[in-house]
Amino acid sequence: MMKRKTKRIIGDTIVSVIAVAIGLVIIFPLIYAFFGAFKTPSEFLTPKLLPESFSFLDNFKDALAKGNLMRYTFNSLIIAFFGTVVRMMISIFAAYCFTYYDFKGKNFCFFLILGTMMIPGDVLLVTNYLTVSKLHLLNTYLGVMVVSFISASQMFMLRQRFKSVPKDMREASQIDGYGDIWFIWRVLLPICKPVLTTLFVQSFINLWNAYLWPLIVTASSPNMRTIMVGITKLNSWEDENYQLVLAGVCISLIPSLILFIIMRRNMRKGGMEGSLVG
Repeated sequence: MMKRKTKRIIGDTIVSVIAVAIGLVIIFPLIYAFFGAFKTPSEFLTPKLLPESFSFLDNFKDALAKGNLMRYTFNSLIIAFFGTVVRMMISIFAAYCFTYYDFKGKNFCFFLILGTMMIPGDVLLVTNYLTVSKLHLLNTYLGVMVVSFISASQMFMLRQRFKSVPKDMREASQIDGYGDIWFIWRVLLPICKPVLTTLFVQSFINLWNAYLWPLIVTASSPNMRTIMVGITKLNSWEDENYQLVLAGVCISLIPSLILFIIMRRNMRKGGMEGSLVG
C-alpha cells in the first residue's frame, strides 16, 4: 500500500515538474517581450534578460506616437468586438435551427458546414479578396470583419450545448405563448452563458490577433491598419527598433488580458461544460 502511494506521489511530482517546464517554455517569449520593452537601445544588444531599470518608458511613448498605435488599437477594438458580436449572433441562430428545427436536408447542410473546417483559411485569401474588392469594401472595417462572420466550429459547439438543454423547456415556453426569440434570450442564453463567454473571448482574441487578412485589405490605407499590422511597421531594415516592437507587443496584450480577467470565471465553467457535452 505504501509503495503504491509513494509511486503515485513520485508520478504526480514528475508530471507537475514537466507541466511547469512546458509552461515556462510557452510563457518565456512573453516574459522576454515584457523585459525587452523597458530596455534602452544599448541594453537591447546585451545578453542580459532584465533591464537596468523599469522606469524607461520611452519605448512605449515612441510606439504610441511614432507608430500611431492608438489609432490601430481603436481599429482592432472595433473589428474584434463587432466582428465577434455578429459571429456569435449568426452562430447562435444557426445552432438553434439545427437543434430545434427539422427540415429537409438538415443533416446534409450541417455536415457540409462542418466540412468547411477542413479548408485552410489561406486557400480562400484570393477569392475573399476579389469578393471584398468587387463589393468596394477594401480599407473598411466591414471588409476586414466580413470573412469572420461565419464560424463552423462555433456553430458545432453551440449546437452540441443546445442539444443538452431539455426540449421540454422550449415546448413549455411555446405553451405559455412565447416565441423563439424570447426562449433564446430569456432561457437558452442564460443557461449556456459559460460556453458563450468562452466562445466570445476566443473569437475576440482570434480577430484581435489577425494579421495577414487585415494587412491585405488595408494595404492602401495606413489609417485603417490593425494593431498587429502596425506593430510590424515599427521595425524596418534601415532602423532596427526591436525594443519598440516589444513595447507594441506589450500594449497589444492589454485588451486580451483585461477581457480574460473579467470573464475568467465563466470561461472556467464553459471549459468544464464543453468537456461534458457529447
